Amino acid sequence: QGQLVESGGGSVTAGVSLKLSCTAPQEIFTQNCMAWFRQVPGEEREGLAATFTGTEWKHVPDNKKDRFTISRDNFNAILYLEMDSLNPDGTAMYYCAARGLDSGASCHSTFLRRDVAYWGQGTQVTVSS
Repeated sequence: QGQLVESGGGSVTAGVSLKLSCTAPQEIFTQNCMAWFRQVPGEEREGLAATFTGTEWKHVPDNKKDRFTISRDNFNAILYLEMDSLNPDGTAMYYCAARGLDSGASCHSTFLRRDVAYWGQGTQVTVSS
């Protein structure tokens, strides 16, 4: 949906860091489960990180916790994904997503199922060796 807009992607070399941004209307940002995904053409969309706005609940898969950080600017309604030490397998389209839910547990379930109400159009990240 057009309510979510990603930015910050681009072409980088392995080992560098990127910080992606996702903007959303204030009501969606403050009331929704929000998450980052990425997808390589022909493959399943992969969940990277999720947060439930208004609480401390956040989730990042264990194998990504050291390099992926999800955060938000509540005042400006911006969701961020910080990615450190990128490697070529990070090349993908990165998507911001949102769904109106009432708990972190529901957000987690939604994250795992990729069952969201809103998708951004994506921002491309290309990582070269």
